[in-house]
Amino acid sequence: MTNYKVGYMVGSLATQSINRTLSKALIRLAPSDLEFDEISIRELPLYSYDYDSNFPAEGRKLKSSIASSDAILFVTPEYNRSIPGALKNAIDWASRPWGDNSFTHKPSAVIGASPGAIGTAIAQQSLRSVLSYCNSPQMNAPEAYIRFDPKVFTEDGQITNDDTEGFLRHFMEEFRDHIVRVLSALPARKT
Repeated sequence: MTNYKVGYMVGSLATQSINRTLSKALIRLAPSDLEFDEISIRELPLYSYDYDSNFPAEGRKLKSSIASSDAILFVTPEYNRSIPGALKNAIDWASRPWGDNSFTHKPSAVIGASPGAIGTAIAQQSLRSVLSYCNSPQMNAPEAYIRFDPKVFTEDGQITNDDTEGFLRHFMEEFRDHIVRVLSALPARKT
């Protein structure tokens, strides 16, 4: 059995992020052939093309983490009906300099949690648009706009609702299948 390394980015920098809690649940529910490493976005300076000729260590580390991953899972909140600035900044770093886009042919999936009724639907649509431009093959279904309830999600990633647990387990199984399909069809990107 082949194992796949999944890098995951939590779009929130908050230490008590509900999306970090969601990421713990997703990792716990994932198929056993997926291995996870968080790709930190906290230390990145704001991107400017002035860095393109001499990337700082934080930018090189981000690109290296993505390159060593078979796929990327984005777990993100919604800020002002869009992508959090820290996550967009990380994507800008990873896609630069021109011609060295770390997301090319890298399978991805998007999910997020919010206390609101529509979850993170609008942020996810914004993120999907950016990832399409970055040539990252995305898992299109199932979509997952999670309404976060602290009675359902424990801090350590346990889920107390069987329907929610079943849905998220299915999401992660579909993500694994998406990774397998993409990596079987697309050539490995030369680094």
